[in-house]
Parts: sequence; C-alpha cells; structure tokens
Amino acid sequence: MEELQNALNNKNLTISTLLEKGRCLFAARDFSPGEVIISENPYVSVSNKNKESPESKCEWCFSSNNLKKCSACHVVWYCSSKCQRSDWKLHSVECKALSKVDKERVKSLTPSIRLMVRLCIQRKLENEKIYPTSAMDNYKLVEALVSHMSDVDEKQMVLYAQMANLINLILQWPDSEINIKEIAENFSKLACNAHTVCDSELRPLGTGLYPVISIINHSCLPNSVLVFEGRMAVVRAMQHIPKGTEVLISYVEIAGSTVTRQKALKEQYFFTCACSRCIKMGQVDDIKESAILEGYRCKDSQCDGFLLRDSDDREFICQQCGLLGDKEEIKYITSELQLMSEKASMSLSSGRKTEAIVAYKTIEEFQLKLYHPFSINLMRTRETLLKIFMELQDWEEAFKYCRLTIPIYERVYPKCHPLLGLQYYMCGKLEWLLGETEQAVRSLTKALDVLRITHGTKTPFMMELLSKLDEARAEASYKLHPQIED
Repeated sequence: MEELQNALNNKNLTISTLLEKGRCLFAARDFSPGEVIISENPYVSVSNKNKESPESKCEWCFSSNNLKKCSACHVVWYCSSKCQRSDWKLHSVECKALSKVDKERVKSLTPSIRLMVRLCIQRKLENEKIYPTSAMDNYKLVEALVSHMSDVDEKQMVLYAQMANLINLILQWPDSEINIKEIAENFSKLACNAHTVCDSELRPLGTGLYPVISIINHSCLPNSVLVFEGRMAVVRAMQHIPKGTEVLISYVEIAGSTVTRQKALKEQYFFTCACSRCIKMGQVDDIKESAILEGYRCKDSQCDGFLLRDSDDREFICQQCGLLGDKEEIKYITSELQLMSEKASMSLSSGRKTEAIVAYKTIEEFQLKLYHPFSINLMRTRETLLKIFMELQDWEEAFKYCRLTIPIYERVYPKCHPLLGLQYYMCGKLEWLLGETEQAVRSLTKALDVLRITHGTKTPFMMELLSKLDEARAEASYKLHPQIED
C-alpha cells in the first residue's frame, strides 16, 4: 500500500488505520466546499437495467443514445466506436465467454454476475500484462478490500459459492486460472464495496467497483458527497474540511430514524455507526426526531405533537397535549395502509397509472391522519405521486406534490445535500413551465446554491441548470419591465 499512499500524497490525502474502523482517508490540507477531494475511474463496471431506468445503456459510458448491440454476444451495447474500442480489451474476452452461454441463461445474468465476470477477466489481463496498472488502479487494491466473510450467514455463504460456480461455468477456464474460493469472497466484497453509478439527477445507470474510494468511511452526517460524472466517481467536500479531518460520505439513505439507519448499515455493511448523530440514539432529541419521522401524530388535528408509548406499553400518549392515542385504531389503520400500499404498487407496476393515483391519494389521506406532517412515509407517497404525474405530464398536479415534499426534504437532509438541490431544481422547472417565473428563479437559485457544491459547475447538467436560470431571470425581468413598442 506504500505506492497508493505516495499517489494519495500528491492529492493531499493520507490513509490511516484505526482499530475500530479499519482503513480511513484523511485530508492532508484544508478542503473548501465544492472542491474535488478525489476522483476515480472504475476498476470494473457494468451497466444496469431497472425500474427507474429500463433502457439499455452503453457498457463504457452508460449513455442511452445511439446504441448498437455487440453482434457476437448480443448482450453488451455501445453508443460509439470510441466507447467500444475503450472497452475492447476486456470485452473481447468477455464476448467469447458470453457467446457460449445459453440464450435463456444470458437473460437471467444479474449485474453482480456480470461484474464478477469482468473482475475475473480484468485480473487475468492484468496478470498477462495486457492491461497497464498504476498505484491507484490494480488488483491488489481489490485484494485489500474488506469482505466481511466471517460475518456472513451460512445461507449467504452457500449463495456466494453457487454464484462462484456459475462464474466458472461461464468463463470455462482451466483450474489453474480460476479460484472458486476467491471468487466467492469477492462477491462478498462487491456487496460491501461496489457503488451504484448514477447520472447527475441520481438515477441509477450501472454498478462499479472503485477500490480507492471504497476506503472512505460512512457517517450519517457526512462532510463529503459521492457523485458521478459519466463513469468517473467524484468525491466533493460539502463543507469546509480542515487538515487532519477524516473524509466521510454516507453509505445509506440518511432520511430516517437512527434505528432505521443502523439497521440498514448492520445488514449490508456489518458495522454499527458511531457518528455524532448516531451516538445520540435513545436520548430525548433522538426519540422525538424518530417519532416525528417514523412514528404517529396526535389525534387532535389542531395539535402538532407526536405520540410515544407509555411506560406500560399499553397506550400512546401525545407528548405535547397529553391526549391518548387509540392503540387498536392505530394498529387497524397501519394494517389497512399495508394492504393499500401493496395494491397501489401492483397497479403502478402493471401500468394502470390512473388507478394507482387514486390508490396513492387514498393512502396519503390515511397517512395524514396517522403520521406527523414530516413523516418519511408520507414523503415517499408524495414522491410516488409526483413521479406518476411527471410521467403523465400533468404539470399542475406534479408541482402540487413537488411543493409538498420540499419542507420534509429541508428537514431530513443537510442544507447541502444533492437530493435537496435536485428537488429545488424539479420545483423550479415546474414553476417555470406553469408561468410562475419569479418563483422559478428563486427555486432554481436555491438548486444552484446546493448543486454547484455537490456537482461542481463544469458538467453538462450544471451548464444546463445555469442556462435555465439565466433564461428564467431574463424572462422575469422582462415581465417586470416589459418593453413598450413604438
């Protein structure tokens, strides 16, 4: 790791190993908000298809435009001959392997399987000196990643072993060139270290392994943010980071209670977070925040209080006015909401959007009676309705729900979080579309204030945002001071 440390010295970063956390990345100088701390291309990556992004994508740059399928394997797509050439050393080997796989089995190859195939090929090409290496781009960095194999349960171990055997069947290499045990362990490493590659609006495009950035640890109050510019992972400072401070990003959704965040981290990453936010778990402020985000509201619609169970766990009591909440009524509404949510989700996945809108609006009505106005559950329902109305191009209804989400976003995310900036951006675009130009300028300005720090200013996405803001300002100015024709 000495070579890596020397390379990081040039980037004003140092690696230290702490007993309770393992490897950590520290700033060797002050970093300002919006400044790039580190960037890295993937050691291996693969494009993904999912509900949010069902179209095929270029295997190299993740673009969805001008795609052509590989004529040999019929699995991989490229948007240009340039991207195809960039990926050819690896894909030429991958292509031969995939071409031999049964067509039905090819359809069921998950991104994890394909990523592992690419990882094995990348290592082989590196060993054969076909791929050049550097201090920040070599298989030793993958070997140094934590696998948590000792923490994985037996069922998961068996699954990793089965997946490793599938890789062996796909590659069909001699026994001397493949190590089933190592592949199984690498699957565990991917589960803890691979990152979802997203576009500038945080829509998932693919999966990549970034071994150096994987050294960065988690915090529920991160000082940095990970975004992607094409296939490149970029970590930017979200606030002033003094020299000697550990660089921290968030691994999980931070809009939730401490219990929810801790559960997610334990299940996927096998550790208990001890950040400044999590060490308050069980304290009065943390209990209050958890009850507001994921608990129940007072039955009195005029009261803004939240409910907690009494000492005997028999009743819910409003912590503001003391009114008792009906435990059986809460249980009944919660049960009904679960059934409604399942039906609404089925309607949406089946493409019955009008039916889904009615169902989600009914869910919203129930949630308003049961949950606090800042409830995460209520926010998710409104996000779903926003997405449906955007797809239907019903801009007025979309704007209504976008505006309703803003106060919750402002509460659950730090003031410089990309999701908050993107929600301001969405709101600004809808306001402009609906002719509310002055409001659009305010929303787009708020978006710019956040996203110029998290996304920089040089990407096509940010250039488009700047252009939109300039146009909106010009239009607002014209409406305020219209020119008088002769």
